[in-house]
Amino acid sequence: MADKPSEGFEYVQDPHIEARKSKVTKVTGITDEKPKTLNEKIGLGITKRVGTMWAAYLFFALTLVSLPSVLMKGDPVQIVAWIAQTFLQLVLLPIIIVGQNIQASSAEKRAILTYEDAAAVLEEAIKIQKHLDHQDKYLEHLVDRLEKLEATKPNSK
Repeated sequence: MADKPSEGFEYVQDPHIEARKSKVTKVTGITDEKPKTLNEKIGLGITKRVGTMWAAYLFFALTLVSLPSVLMKGDPVQIVAWIAQTFLQLVLLPIIIVGQNIQASSAEKRAILTYEDAAAVLEEAIKIQKHLDHQDKYLEHLVDRLEKLEATKPNSK
């Protein structure tokens, strides 16, 4: 009889699977990492404080201090400059940081879900492979029995 169905095929597990089992994998965001240097600590501290809506409110109040003198001069160029250089820069900066923090948090949640989905798919693929191995063994058993039956059957020519 021809080759058995399982001959020529041997399952070889991807090396990533064992590497994944041997490591503790954690998806971390930038905010979860500890700053190492003094400059990183200062930068992270300032970013956390400026990136709040309270900072935006404070900066808005700060911009109002210079608004009366600009309006009293009545110079359109100075008014536009005040809007662009004072109001927009000071007020929008913390608001943009708040928005970016929200987006980063959402992206991190999606990344964690994607990782968990991939891990689940990997585990399912391993189970499918084990099931296929079991089926291969049973098919080999059936082929062996069929070959034995054919061998005991008298030639009918």
